[in-house]
Amino acid sequence: MAALAVALLPLHSRGNSLTLDQALSLAVERSQAAQAARSGAASAAQTARAAAQLPDPVLRAGIDNLPISGSDRFSGRDSMTMKRVGISQEWVSAGKRSARQAAADAAVHREVAATHASLADVRLQTGMAYLDVYFARAALGLAVQDERHAHDELETARARLSSASATSQEVLALASARGLAEDAAAEARQQLDVARAALERWVGVPVDDVAAAGGCTAPSEDAYVSRHPAVVAAQRDVDMARSEADSARINRSPNWSWEVSYGQRSGYSDMVSVGVSIPLAIAPAQRQDRELAAKLALVEKAQAQLAETTRVAVAEYRGLSTEAARLAERVERYRTSVVLPAQQRTVVALAAYRSNQAPLTTLFDARHAELEADRKLLALQRDLSRAQASLAFKAISEGDLP
Repeated sequence: MAALAVALLPLHSRGNSLTLDQALSLAVERSQAAQAARSGAASAAQTARAAAQLPDPVLRAGIDNLPISGSDRFSGRDSMTMKRVGISQEWVSAGKRSARQAAADAAVHREVAATHASLADVRLQTGMAYLDVYFARAALGLAVQDERHAHDELETARARLSSASATSQEVLALASARGLAEDAAAEARQQLDVARAALERWVGVPVDDVAAAGGCTAPSEDAYVSRHPAVVAAQRDVDMARSEADSARINRSPNWSWEVSYGQRSGYSDMVSVGVSIPLAIAPAQRQDRELAAKLALVEKAQAQLAETTRVAVAEYRGLSTEAARLAERVERYRTSVVLPAQQRTVVALAAYRSNQAPLTTLFDARHAELEADRKLLALQRDLSRAQASLAFKAISEGDLP
């Protein structure tokens, strides 16, 4: 991450534009939320490695049958007194260990899915911040243009006032209009600074300018839904619930334990003891069956949550895709029916002014109308880009799916 950031610093110092791909790469590399998710996945992976192992053996030591009364009390001379040392081991069947391993692996997959969901959120937030910088700079350009027009209008009005072809009231109105334009430009600069700071929070380097992002490629509905972070997380919850239910089903049969011990007696023969412990499931309907029923109920719960989450993701995709399609239509229609005529009006007004067939105010009015049309078009383009970015970056990247 540091090397990539250092490599990009000279790029910014020369005033070149940060690209969207560079911004996404920087954000993913430096994201602490993603790092936290990776650590959680690593923790689950370490736990999974121990899930299929047998329990540790138990070392046992003691003294059996030590007299506490009579002439041989606490002496160890009695024939029944014996010093004992042994070892015991709980035996877990291969099926149970396999079920535990499957449950642990499901937990790993859930943590990995959380990691990729975190990365997807980083990309989405970075992409939105990137678009905010791009459109804030474009809005500033329009505000500066409006400020320049207001200045030109005021200077023209002052010249006309000196020649008695304009009134003081007109000059004062235009002075107020220039003040409003200057304030609007100052607000646009402020919004651009805020947008830059928000993007820098993600990429970690100063951002002077950004390149045009271009159209974001939207996935298909099936791809979007199947890679939606909430749907992937819900699917991993279902897998984990099923694994735990399988483990509970196998756990209905008890684990056996065996023990071997060596006993030493003073003046008598040493002894070896061998034993097996078998838990008795005397009321499986009250214990084991209830535990299994509880796990199966959790499976049903996870499946219901997955179905509901899938419906939400489908509705979200259709809403975003419909919004993007409608905005694309509005952008094209507005460009054709509003912006283009406004540009043509400015050209005609300029030609008429140069040929002394129209006053300068006509040209100023045409420029204002064109500028307002450009602002509206820019707002529509911003909404379209944000909708497209939501479609492109909300889902987990195809290469990141566990």
